[in-house]
Amino acid sequence: MTTVTSPLAGRAVGLAAVPDPVFSGAMVGPGTAIDPVREPSEAVAPVDGVVVSLHPHAFVVVDSEGHGVLTHLGIDTVQLNGQGFELLVNKGDSVARGQGVVRWNPAAVEEAGKSPVCPVVALEATADSLGDVREDGDVKSGDVLFSWQ
Repeated sequence: MTTVTSPLAGRAVGLAAVPDPVFSGAMVGPGTAIDPVREPSEAVAPVDGVVVSLHPHAFVVVDSEGHGVLTHLGIDTVQLNGQGFELLVNKGDSVARGQGVVRWNPAAVEEAGKSPVCPVVALEATADSLGDVREDGDVKSGDVLFSWQ
């Protein structure tokens, strides 16, 4: 079983609250979303594993069981072309849960007219393979968001 922890501090809002139909419809995969605190912060690895995809606005870490977890920093933030995002690791790096992956500022994303809400998605998972999914309440970086069977 994989335990997925929050890459960010903020409030769990669930995927249905994400202002993007691809995420809110769980087309990418099941999971939840975090409305982050509005201060510069590091998005951290939600599992121990290898960074298989890395962009300024999104990253995927695959754990030893082959479970890939996507962290997407805000919605439509690809349009910011990396401005305001700083990569702290490289694609192919092994990371530990809680290790910083991308430094960013959710307030600046909001000022640029984008939603800072961050989907945290279990890639290629079925909805019934996830348990104890957090969809409300305050979360700290490292708090458990869901378990993945």
